[in-house]
Amino acid sequence: MPQVLEFKLPDLGEGLTEAEIVRWLVAVGDVVEIDQPVVEVETAKAMVEVPCPYGGVVTARFGEEGTELPVGAPLITVAVGAGTEPTESAAPASSGSGNVLVGYGTDHSRPARRRRVRPAAAGSRPPAAAGLAPAVAPVAVAASAPVAVAVGPVPVISPLVRKLARDNGLDLRALSGSGPEGLILRADVEAALRAPRSTAEPVAPAPVPVAAVAGEVRIPLKGVRGAVAEKLSRSRREIPEATCWVDADATELMAARTAMNAAGGPKISVLALLARICTAALAKYPELNSTVDLAAKEIVRLPSVHLGFAAQTERGLVVPVVRDAQTRNPETLSAEFGRLTELARAGKLAPSDLTGGTFTLNNYGVFGVDGSTPIINHPEAAMLGVGRIIPKPWVYRGELAVRQVVQLSLTFDHRVCDGGTAGGFLRYVADCVESPAVLLRSL
Repeated sequence: MPQVLEFKLPDLGEGLTEAEIVRWLVAVGDVVEIDQPVVEVETAKAMVEVPCPYGGVVTARFGEEGTELPVGAPLITVAVGAGTEPTESAAPASSGSGNVLVGYGTDHSRPARRRRVRPAAAGSRPPAAAGLAPAVAPVAVAASAPVAVAVGPVPVISPLVRKLARDNGLDLRALSGSGPEGLILRADVEAALRAPRSTAEPVAPAPVPVAAVAGEVRIPLKGVRGAVAEKLSRSRREIPEATCWVDADATELMAARTAMNAAGGPKISVLALLARICTAALAKYPELNSTVDLAAKEIVRLPSVHLGFAAQTERGLVVPVVRDAQTRNPETLSAEFGRLTELARAGKLAPSDLTGGTFTLNNYGVFGVDGSTPIINHPEAAMLGVGRIIPKPWVYRGELAVRQVVQLSLTFDHRVCDGGTAGGFLRYVADCVESPAVLLRSL
């Protein structure tokens, strides 16, 4: 009895997880050879012909042209073994070649088998014997069948094989392919690169580190600096961020802080007041307290606000996290900011103090600057930036006056919301800064 084997979309490398079917190269009922290309797919990197590691009769195809399939999804099923095809010497069912893509090498250890294409019934579609390497005699192939022939003067199908040769300075015209009809496989290129220089083309030398210049200082990109670099680079790669900003009159906010501290008790910081405003704003605009699950293609709105704040230390920038900030008042927020800042400066923050943030408050005003377009702290969706609070001319109640002015900026992930939501959030924060009573009304 024949054995039906399922061939799944293989891992195409380069971190790719899906591919779109561009063109089927075989139909149900066709006879295929081991490692014969059966489908052409398109990934984010290139167009690739995918070979099937089994030889036999195609019994099913999965997905129409234009369908996007994830890696590991079924492509075709093939019936292999006795009775599946007319051969003069039947061979036992094979587990396949283990080949993944054209140009990735083939297991040639098993003997060749004689095959003939089934005669087509009247009016039926001619069998597509694409890329068959006849073991005994040539097989007539319908003119309309897609044939895996050499592209250009060099018999190479896979763009991955061409890239491998090009990156290593290897001339493909000097190679003899071991694949069907002289097709150059990845194994051929790798063998040529391993061969002594007398039998292979010269290989381009590996990149040489840039020579040091007298007086230069090189700092290893590792530890905290390396972690920050990786996280910020990932944020820029993955998050389509946008920034909006507004100037706000912080005179009333500063007066409120002065009055609160004059009443006695623990001192309340400006950062704590801004944090309390942020948590109230996130309650009104929960879209910004979220993250994007790329694997599930979902926006995940988070129930708690774990507020990160940027802290500069001798070891570099760190972002401690205040847990459940939405449950805290300005006094307890101020205390927690102080505690975490001291631990950060002493280098004693635990990993749990630096992870799990859902929104970040960045007070870059302490550096004497007015504005910034910060990079979002991945995987969060937004960051509020606060510049320095300084006296500036301001129109107050219809007259020019000197007021305490601050610039506020919001950098946000444009996947989680549009400009209207981001603008509404920032405007609410500015209104609370200008008139703290707005915050009291919303509580």
